[in-house]
Amino acid sequence: MKHILSIIIIMTASMLIASCKKSALDVENPNTLTEDVFWKTESDAQKGLNAAYAMFYKPGLWSRWIYFRLDLTSDEGFSNSPWVELADWTRFQYINYNFWEGNVNTWRDTYKAVFRLNQVLANVADINFSNPAAKEQLIGEAKFLRGLHYYYAGLMWENIPLVLEPSRPDDLPAQSTLDQVWAQVEKDWTEALAALPVSYDAANVGRPTKGAVQGYLARLYMQQHKWTEAKAALDYFFTGEGKDRYSLVVNYNDNFTDVRENNSESVFEIQFSDVNKGGDGDGVNQTMSTNRPQFFAPRGIGWSDGQARYWVVDEFKKEKTTDDNIDSRLRYTLFYPALEADFGDKIYGRSWEWGAEEAWFRKYSRDYYRNNEDYFAQNNFRMLRYADILLMYAEVLNELDHTADAYQYVNTVRARVGMASLATAYPAIGNDKALFRNRLKVERVLELCGESVRWADLKRWGDLETQAAVDIVKQRDPDFNNFVVGKHIRLPLPQIEVENNTNLQQNNQY
Repeated sequence: MKHILSIIIIMTASMLIASCKKSALDVENPNTLTEDVFWKTESDAQKGLNAAYAMFYKPGLWSRWIYFRLDLTSDEGFSNSPWVELADWTRFQYINYNFWEGNVNTWRDTYKAVFRLNQVLANVADINFSNPAAKEQLIGEAKFLRGLHYYYAGLMWENIPLVLEPSRPDDLPAQSTLDQVWAQVEKDWTEALAALPVSYDAANVGRPTKGAVQGYLARLYMQQHKWTEAKAALDYFFTGEGKDRYSLVVNYNDNFTDVRENNSESVFEIQFSDVNKGGDGDGVNQTMSTNRPQFFAPRGIGWSDGQARYWVVDEFKKEKTTDDNIDSRLRYTLFYPALEADFGDKIYGRSWEWGAEEAWFRKYSRDYYRNNEDYFAQNNFRMLRYADILLMYAEVLNELDHTADAYQYVNTVRARVGMASLATAYPAIGNDKALFRNRLKVERVLELCGESVRWADLKRWGDLETQAAVDIVKQRDPDFNNFVVGKHIRLPLPQIEVENNTNLQQNNQY
């Protein structure tokens, strides 16, 4: 699937002026297809869906800016960019709610993706397919993707419009509560689950499977503390159809390079490619790559608009492996001053030349074969991998008072990198639910740092809901000195949207 999305069909509504009469000058442009001539064939349906997949490559979403919201705003990262307004949007100093890179671009691309998916869902039902099952699968893919975009929009803004039909320029969609957003995401994903396969042939690897849906349903339920429902979704991987289908890869770093993508640990990943090196518009040569490494690389190598918090380095070094070595995950997670001394690795071919307590995210960098970064990284982004599933299952079991049963799933993750069993390393935890939860918070950052899950984790754990909880977080991340409880747990809506839509109200305290 990595190379089949380069042909993108953009659907636009035709504009007719009633006062004009058709003349010899009114010639239909074959390159600008309208709704009345498109959506006729099975091929049209697939092209329409491909146009929705192409939204992953847009700068407001997974090509660039969404990482600023999910990684840098969390306590794992921050921005020290000379572009002050950009850096302010990672430290809860929101002044211009219409700031393009910090807010509006991601909002626009989210709803642009939703628009394309609504086109698919509204029109494909009337198209004849040679294989009815293929039609249902295509609709299932569209529902999964729509739910995916609304899930992340819910994490970021919370109170957003739910647009479920193809929109028109004069629409004023009603605002929904976060509970309503979660209910719609659950509906989309539940319906997708019935239509999607367990796996695909090689040509279609990368499309969402039943495993991807179940994993994301578990994430959704966990954010709502629906632990029983989350367990039922995760059971798919341990007692259901997904049993024995997923496993941890031996080499942890195989999850972050372009060398061994879509491996046994992958549950869902975005298929990036460096085949096209065009712009980020909607042409057939639009880029299909990610800009993340360019913006997160150290100074002098990339733009260095995003960095990692140094406390993560210290956390890695608190516990050695069973053979008295440093946890090898640190090597592949962060660039930091002692990387060369600890593991023999230089930073894009250089010895350390930055600050004594500076760090950068190494995951998804391309230092394994180049000494700089650009806008065309081809590394697939692993949205959900099996290690996360294991840690999620442990969390759910603990919350359901099955703490003793939860240990094995954490131990599986730890064993890959030679860490002792949890009971051996931390015997004081025992079956204490709160102590297990606190340790799991650490295990998740060691395994998943820089993978865009930490913001959701902090929200789910209630670490952003009280001043006492935020006071603990800000010991790790001074940006949280700016965090206002009840306000900054969500982004402000773009002000231009509030002003243009009388059905929207700005989020609380903004």
